Parts: sequence; C-alpha cells; structure tokens
Amino acid sequence: MIPPLENTLAGQAAHTTDLVLVTGMSGGGKSIAMHALEDAGFFCVDNLPPELLPHFLKLEKESGSKRRVAIAVDVRSAGSLPQLLLHIKELRLNGVALRSIFLDANNDTLLRRFSETRRPHPLRAGNEDSDTHRALQEAIALERELLTPLRMESTVIDSSQLRPAQLRAWVRDLVRASGSSLTLVFQSFAFKHGVPSDADFVFDVRVLPNPYYDRELRPLTGRDQPVADYLEQQPEVRLMLSQIGAFIAQWLPNFGADQRSYLTVAIGCTGGQHRSVYLVETLAKQFAYHGQVLKRHRELDAR
Repeated sequence: MIPPLENTLAGQAAHTTDLVLVTGMSGGGKSIAMHALEDAGFFCVDNLPPELLPHFLKLEKESGSKRRVAIAVDVRSAGSLPQLLLHIKELRLNGVALRSIFLDANNDTLLRRFSETRRPHPLRAGNEDSDTHRALQEAIALERELLTPLRMESTVIDSSQLRPAQLRAWVRDLVRASGSSLTLVFQSFAFKHGVPSDADFVFDVRVLPNPYYDRELRPLTGRDQPVADYLEQQPEVRLMLSQIGAFIAQWLPNFGADQRSYLTVAIGCTGGQHRSVYLVETLAKQFAYHGQVLKRHRELDAR
C-alpha cells in the first residue's frame, strides 16, 4: 500500500542535506545543469516520474543517506506535473530546503537549438511530412503553457545568451547559496542582446554617461578602476545608484517574508560592458551585509 503523501514527506528536512529539482523547457540546458551538479558531487536522477518523488525521498531517509540529490523532471511527465507542484509545496511546508531551478530560453533560441541538434521535441505531434518548423513552434508553445505553473515556483535561468560554461557556473553558484534565506542576484546585460527573462526587476541605465565614448576607457570594463573613477564622478550615476539601492533596500524584507528563494535584479546598458557592470559591482558591495549575494555579468562572462 502506498503511504499518504503527508506521511511520506514529513520529517524529510532532518534527512535531506541538499535537494535540487531541475526542470524547464526542452532545449533550455537541463542536461548541462545536471552535469554541472554531478561534477559538484550531487547524486543525479534524470526524468524521475513526479509520483515517485515522495517514495524516492523516503528511501533516502530510510537508508540514512546524507548525499546531495538533484532530480530532473521535464514535460515528458506532463500528466503528473500538477502532482509535482503539490509535492514541492508539501516538501517546503515540511521544512525541506528544496531548490527548484527552471532552465528557460526564448523561442528563437529553442528553435535554433532543435534545428542544430535535429532532435525531436518530446511534444511534437504529426508525421514527418508535416511542416517541421510549424510543428516545432506549436510544441514549444504547448510546453511553455504546461510548465508555466512550475516556472512560477522556481528560480529561473534564461540560457538564451549563455555559453555552456556560463550556465554551469551559474548553476553551481545557485546551489552553493544557502537555501535558508533569500539570495539576492545582481546581473548586468546588454539590451542589444535582449532582456533576460529570469529578471524580477530590470533597470535601464542607458541614460547615464557612457565611458565607451572615451577612447582610453572603451577597451576597459566596469570592473576596471579608471571606468569606476569616471562613473563615480557623474552626478547622474550617483543618483541612479542611490535610487536603485533605496528601492531594493525598501522591498528586500518583503520578498524575504514572501518565502522567495532568489530575487534577481538585472541592470542593462547598450553593450553590457561599462555602466551596467559598474552598477552591479557597486550594488553587490553595497548589499554585502545581506549575506547571500551573487553577481553575474552576462556579456562579460561570455568572453
């Protein structure tokens, strides 16, 4: 007889050292993320049916295992996704520090990746003589609709502009952060390459003076002291930093009280090299007191 869900999940916090759920869009980078977690010492289980999750954790408990576990679940288990959402909420209510990571990418990127690998989409229907591009678009749209509730329960990583090495590093950073408090993530990006879909807040700093137009500063980045010195002298930059910092400081406790695991603040400029990088570096230092602070530079990290 299968034990009731509440009995199966109760008390897991005392026996689960680390539990990471990896999910997301097909082609979003789940395999890369799982390999990164495996390299980091996690015991990885791919495509575990959601209805088996409580019983898997029960076996872990009974064995006395303290190993870190990463479980990948995707749209191949579409019929069980509502049950998975219930499991996630039940685990968190029972004190399990469950981290759910959702790997996403924009539709154009997903279409390109499937075209390059020539792998079939798990939801694609129809025969091989049908319009392949249209069938793939429809499958991606359906998958996005099915996974939306799960996405809302997860920390999202937009892999559209990320190289595999970047994605591996970002996943490792996320799982290193303690699950006991909200993690604040500052991310710089270039508007010309698109707004990251994993951002909770986006600030546009293209209105600020641009070091790019100084020949000596152009080859440098916002991490370099000459660029920092230049920007620190600009009243508009100081005002923007003050206002963004005040906004985050005002609302950060509310997001923590809302049981959020991560809050991602994206700051964009034209090229993602100078202004946005400087603001991210400065804000990360400013909020170091918070404890759980990560910084990412989407364009710089891709070099």
